[in-house]
Amino acid sequence: MLHLPQHTASSHLERLVAGQVLASHFSSWPSGRQTMLIQSVRRVQPGKRTLSIFAKPADSPEIPGEWTTWFNIDHPGGEGDIERLDAILFYYGDRVCARPLRLEARTTNWTPAGRTGQVVRGSPREGFWCLNREQRPGQNCSNYTVRFLCPPGSLRRDTERIWSPWSPWSKCSAACGHTGVQTRTRTCLAETVSLCNEAAEEGRHCMDQACSACDMTCSMGQVNADCDACMCQDFVLRGAVSLPGGAPASGATVYLLTKTPKPLTRTDSSGRFRVPGLCPDGKSILKITKAKFAPIRLTMPKTRLKAVTINAEFKRAETPYIVMNPETKARRAGQSVSLCCKATGKPSPDKYFWYHNGTLLDPSRYKHESKLVLRNLKQDQAGEYFCKAQSDAGAVKSKVAQLTVIGPDETPCNPTPESYLIRLPHDCFQNATNSFYYDVGHCPVKTCAGQQDNGIRCRDAVENCCGISKTEEREIQCSGYTLPTKVATECSCQRCTETRSIVRGRVSAADNGEPMRFGHVYMGSNRVSMTGYKGTFTLHVPQDTERLVLTFVDRLQKFVNTTKVLPFNKKGSAVFHEIKMLRRKEPIILDAMETNIIPLGEVDGEDPMGELEIPSKSFYRQNGEPYTGKVKASVTFLDPRNISTATAAQSDLNFINDEGDTFPLRTYGMFSVDFTDEATSESLNAGKVKVHLDSTQVKMPEHVPTMKLWSLNPDTGLWEEEDDFKFESQRRKRREDRTFLVGNMEIRERRLFNLDVPESRRCFIKVRAYRSERFLPSEQIQGVVVSAINLEPRAGFSSNPRAWGRFDSVITGPNGACVPAFCDDQSPDAYSAYVLASLAGEELEAVESSPKFNPNAIGVPQPYLNKLKYRRTDHEDPRVKKTAFQISMAKPRPNSAEESNGPIYAFENLRACEQAPPSAAHFRFYQIEGDRYDYNTVPFNEDDPMSWTEDYLAWWPKPMEFRACYIKVKIVGPLEVNVRSRNMGGTHRQTVGKLYGIRDVKSTRDRDQPNVSAACLEFKCSGMLYDQDRVDRTLVKIIPQGSCHRASVNSMLHEYLVNHLPLAVNNDTSEYTMLAPLDPLGHNYGIYTVTDQDPRTAKEIALGRCFDGTSDGSSRVMKSNVGVALTFNCIERQVGRQSAFQYLQSTPTRPPTVSTIRGRLPSRRQQRSSRAVQRQRRGVASLRFPGAAQQPLKN
Repeated sequence: MLHLPQHTASSHLERLVAGQVLASHFSSWPSGRQTMLIQSVRRVQPGKRTLSIFAKPADSPEIPGEWTTWFNIDHPGGEGDIERLDAILFYYGDRVCARPLRLEARTTNWTPAGRTGQVVRGSPREGFWCLNREQRPGQNCSNYTVRFLCPPGSLRRDTERIWSPWSPWSKCSAACGHTGVQTRTRTCLAETVSLCNEAAEEGRHCMDQACSACDMTCSMGQVNADCDACMCQDFVLRGAVSLPGGAPASGATVYLLTKTPKPLTRTDSSGRFRVPGLCPDGKSILKITKAKFAPIRLTMPKTRLKAVTINAEFKRAETPYIVMNPETKARRAGQSVSLCCKATGKPSPDKYFWYHNGTLLDPSRYKHESKLVLRNLKQDQAGEYFCKAQSDAGAVKSKVAQLTVIGPDETPCNPTPESYLIRLPHDCFQNATNSFYYDVGHCPVKTCAGQQDNGIRCRDAVENCCGISKTEEREIQCSGYTLPTKVATECSCQRCTETRSIVRGRVSAADNGEPMRFGHVYMGSNRVSMTGYKGTFTLHVPQDTERLVLTFVDRLQKFVNTTKVLPFNKKGSAVFHEIKMLRRKEPIILDAMETNIIPLGEVDGEDPMGELEIPSKSFYRQNGEPYTGKVKASVTFLDPRNISTATAAQSDLNFINDEGDTFPLRTYGMFSVDFTDEATSESLNAGKVKVHLDSTQVKMPEHVPTMKLWSLNPDTGLWEEEDDFKFESQRRKRREDRTFLVGNMEIRERRLFNLDVPESRRCFIKVRAYRSERFLPSEQIQGVVVSAINLEPRAGFSSNPRAWGRFDSVITGPNGACVPAFCDDQSPDAYSAYVLASLAGEELEAVESSPKFNPNAIGVPQPYLNKLKYRRTDHEDPRVKKTAFQISMAKPRPNSAEESNGPIYAFENLRACEQAPPSAAHFRFYQIEGDRYDYNTVPFNEDDPMSWTEDYLAWWPKPMEFRACYIKVKIVGPLEVNVRSRNMGGTHRQTVGKLYGIRDVKSTRDRDQPNVSAACLEFKCSGMLYDQDRVDRTLVKIIPQGSCHRASVNSMLHEYLVNHLPLAVNNDTSEYTMLAPLDPLGHNYGIYTVTDQDPRTAKEIALGRCFDGTSDGSSRVMKSNVGVALTFNCIERQVGRQSAFQYLQSTPTRPPTVSTIRGRLPSRRQQRSSRAVQRQRRGVASLRFPGAAQQPLKN
């Protein structure tokens, strides 16, 4: 294995135009190219040939020949970055010779291959390759680009006809004695832009003539021999440097910043240093560095004293963290756009790089820093953009933003709507489609190029989305009646519907579900919410948030402070999370003057995972003063061998590697430490703490050499490396027969640590959630939290996990979810995954695996399904819940057709997973179909607030303000009864007599009373319509679908309706009609009203209050005698009698305009008696206005 030596400085600067690097995306290549590259990859044999011939400085005069352009045909995903000569010849045979003389390789950051420190190989005859498995643990190959030196005359001269001659070299940009840059340019003469894909500008290093004499002057002292600093022989600078928490910073290096930093001295064991000879001129700058801490910069004080003492304190170095990501945008050709990126860290990032489709953009051409401005856009500038921020502490990459560029006359949206099926009533079967579904169409919401002002902003002043612009009224023929509906006929670019993302949840103990009452919720250092008595919380997510990191703090100190990274729906709506917290371990008393051993393990009957060893005299106070008294120590260990603790894992177990990419960790345990003074409860720090990990507990041998100790950054939710583990060199007294891995750490400002290994074997699991077991694409549910727990099997028992290693959660979107999980291509049972899904705190069911095992229902074809060993949780015991499944994480084989279409996707194929059609293999969850049916006139998907459209008949008239209204109906009778609310316009001139929608629900049996049930029925609230012009009092009919008679009406509700005219007349005792109240009445009226920015949340809260019969409580158990608005007495209908609904089907009437039907039909409907038929024949609802005769209101 060869580590390349450092190259000498090149005589030419790297080519300056990004177009010279021909970036290609492997996954999108035609099959011929893909096959060619795969064959080249297979020929790479590590160790067979070393990289013996690498280019000397470019254009070296020693070797005659000419250099090719740069090639970049592969990217470092998968096995690594492989730039084979035969593959390059296959694609670009006219640009390279068959037998090159030399090879030059550089990264896309312009770093020569020899300076990267990576293990690379190559030769001019075979090409260049860098294999990920040969790099240091946790590091992958960089993205390399190569060029070849060919014999004179062996390259084609087509480029001479395309490009003008090079201009003369420019003047050297450097001052005397310094290295600078010279550039030269040329012009593309071709009319076809695609031919101009080589460099239009070149650069090279240059050095101006030597300086004749030193021209530096000093305000005090004399110039030194290097002519770069002022020296004062009689001055002495003393300093003291400390760590966070007050401990001395020993071994720190002190530099004087000149043209090149000059090391002056190092701090001693007390953190002190002494430097003679500097000048206190107020100009000289010192830099103090220490590993894992942000550098300190100090300006020399200006004084005439002969000696000065300065004090400084290190701050922990923090990897850059993106706080502003570039946004997806759309433009027309010729317009301008700006993409912005911002990162924080310690030290602050000082360099920003921008990438287009994976290729670095030339900084000198675009003059970018954290903001990239592209003017006079061309269509070939469309694609993916991201930035990389870099500092001395590391680098980080932003999220990818998609830039769409369309032609001046091109339509920004596809005008043809996509298919969207709605479910029709049970008596509306469509012979044409042989189903109960009707296609009303919809426009997929995506960013489009709409009207923009001339300002160039990071965030567009107006966000434009594709949406419905035209609808067409149609009538659906049902059994004995017609059902009007509106069908989307055209899409166009319009202003996006304003939405807001909300996160709700419940915080409780992982062991017994005890709620964390009145705890604080922090985002960074800001308190953003507080839990209630039941541990619930609500949070509005700030608009620019990409990664939501919350820390939950228990004021009562029962639970360990917990940091979670919570997924949320960026398109708006609410997502519910169950937050599990570990109970804080009872403190023990330690003697600070003695060595203390604390075991790390929580599984009875098994050895601890490891131990904490705290040497004597290791504790010190916050000011750095040593502490010698008694210590109250609470160490809480999360043991991965206990599967039930997986949901209590902190953060999302990710870290940022040296290249700025996010990588996952596999945990072997987390521990939280809390040391306090026994007397005053002052928090104490500890230095020189050792962590001993029992190597026999690491069941995967390949994990032992890569094990590291990590600490959690609570602001970013990312883990940062503390130390490597090393095998213990001497035998331990307590366990003579065991080998331990030892890591060192200091316990200061961070108190949560992790025993982890980076794991690169990653895949994605495709999961979709549905409203029912029909598994129709149009009935997919968004906003479902899908979680995957990675399990490590016991040896020989693939279905019996030994421990969990990772916990991930993803939110379903319109095309399901891709959940990350570890996988293995060599051993299918190396990892398994336990997958579950929940919506609003309710668990969804997985498809059964026993006694029926139906691949079509599961969603995965054979034989791949057998390889994955799909098992629902009740596979062996039917008494177990049915809400999860377990699979073996067998990585798909690239040459296997049956494994290339899901449900497991290789990590590099994330886009294929996200864009997979519903017909592709996937795993499924579904809701248990309840006795509820929702029917909306205007299409609206409650999972997607952006689907809201402006219409007078919209059930929800205002986006971001969803008001849910429920009425409680009591049924006295032997049977459960379906109750319907029919909601029509009542007083508004645009909607009077027109249908808003229908709601059906089945009454719930009372637990204690045998002949009593009750229903909480939704109706449309009264209020302003979408134009906010005037109020509409919704005309609501409550109709029990059985042989029912109205027994009573809540007296307070009746009095309210009488006093708020107009009043609906009720001539028919088998139903109840009212003009819905404008005021948010409470449980005393039997009316329950809740307003929220998420429709599902508003309905859920209102429904819970209705079940409970209170205005501020919540229950899932129906309380039939509390907070009732209406009471009906119902009897069983005699067999053979026609119900009112059957009569309505046979009587031709003009139904109101209806467009969208969503929800579920009851499993069975109770038929109504002949009294309802008579009521329909003789009764009409009417309104009473003061001083006017009664006018019938059309039904």
